[in-house]
Amino acid sequence: MLMHFQFKPLFENKNIPGWNFSFYHKKQRVTGVYHQTGKIEWTTNVPEREEIEALSSQIHELMLFHVYE
Repeated sequence: MLMHFQFKPLFENKNIPGWNFSFYHKKQRVTGVYHQTGKIEWTTNVPEREEIEALSSQIHELMLFHVYE
């Protein structure tokens, strides 16, 4: 489960798509980059391989809700 999910534009020009995101998972802060294509680049505390698919799905849902309303 994602706790304290946050995101912000990757670029100062907010018309350029791309977002930095962060959240807590298993008491560790996880960060990454969410690209316009939906690709996720994990930058710190990469989740375990078997968790990546479920977490990616949750991130996609949150980004669709918050960014592409």
